[in-house]
Amino acid sequence: MSTQQTQAEQRGEHILAVFDTAFGELLAADPAAFRVKFRKMAASAFAFYRGTACLFYSDVERERAGGPYLDERTSRVWIHGDLHAENFGTYMDANGRLIFNVNDFDEAYVGPFTWDLKRFAASVALIGYTKALSDEKITELVRTYAGAYRERVHALATGAKDDEVPPFTLETAEGPLLDALRDARSLTRFGLLDSMTEIRDFERRFSAGGGSIELDAATRYKVLAAFDGYLETLPESSLARPDSYRVKDVVGRRGIGIGSAGLPSYNILLEGNSDALENDVVIYMKQGQTPAVSRHITDEQVRSYFRHEGHRTVISQRALQAHADPWLGWTELDGAGQLVAEISPYAVDLDWSDIDDPAEIAAVVADLGRATAAMHAAADDQSGHSLVPFSTERAIDAVIAADEDGFADLLVDFAHSYGARARADHQIFVDLFRNGRIPGL
Repeated sequence: MSTQQTQAEQRGEHILAVFDTAFGELLAADPAAFRVKFRKMAASAFAFYRGTACLFYSDVERERAGGPYLDERTSRVWIHGDLHAENFGTYMDANGRLIFNVNDFDEAYVGPFTWDLKRFAASVALIGYTKALSDEKITELVRTYAGAYRERVHALATGAKDDEVPPFTLETAEGPLLDALRDARSLTRFGLLDSMTEIRDFERRFSAGGGSIELDAATRYKVLAAFDGYLETLPESSLARPDSYRVKDVVGRRGIGIGSAGLPSYNILLEGNSDALENDVVIYMKQGQTPAVSRHITDEQVRSYFRHEGHRTVISQRALQAHADPWLGWTELDGAGQLVAEISPYAVDLDWSDIDDPAEIAAVVADLGRATAAMHAAADDQSGHSLVPFSTERAIDAVIAADEDGFADLLVDFAHSYGARARADHQIFVDLFRNGRIPGL
């Protein structure tokens, strides 16, 4: 056997061991969901990378004890945890404004800020490779991201006013970000309701089929009891009209994305802010997952801060996202922490399929760098959370200022090396999967 084959075998065993730790229990409970998840991951190196934050953090863990730009403060910043080029999109904030920003906070935790940047940089390398961009062009893109992040962090650290660093809205966004916001604006609550519900006996109910599962009486009772617990976690401002929370219907759900395979989930139909049927609201309740980052952070203060994974996800999202979803809350069901949030009619993910011109890609990557900086700056001593009791933007600004030239180099080197690693891992994974080597499948 050649050295290359031996290395692939060893890497394959490592991948299987990481998968067993991350997915073992859920896979045993719902193998069918993981067959779907793994088929999606097999489609491309980028899809594989999206679904394997667990593998990424097992590879970067060696930096935990130190590393470039990491000190006592910058090693414990609130981070997104799964920051890649497709985890950005639109949402309507609590003030009714459509915003383009980072989304999907299931993996959020407290850790080294560079882990977010490296995960994003490697995703740029993977996207660039699929679009047949040269290594030189990929290097330029990563430098563009690093420069935009650096510039925005410095602006925030030195007291830039809100109007100098505005969020991406219909008024301020350009290019594909503006396209996503306009697409979101064209969507309607009625359109979402029409796709999931029907009117029976003058009342709205969930439609049969489409992945919904009818619940038995005992399960329905437990979900409604958990819903009552959820109401206690909402901010006072969300509870202005109690009748908004009248439950009309509940169903189980299956199949909710690459990241949530095997996690129990429920949809709940609510009255909304008026008696009109077109203003009904659909929220989901799903079991919180253990974030991949948390397996590689040993700080007991961080670990003990969260009651359960539902609580962690919500607190993290509220910290990282200004004016978060007013329906965002947590609860418990069968002893497991649950995340509760609205299924938004106005959610549109950034679509990379038509972003092919290198100049346009660079402009998007720069905007995402600015969005990343704003996210890291949001969750600190100003956000009301004691877990990060210092100004993150000042801490990050200071460590980058100590070695300006090396900052982009760090991300460029990682992007190329880990992009190549992910492409090789994808091939190893496909061979493991198609040859029946993944236990439980």
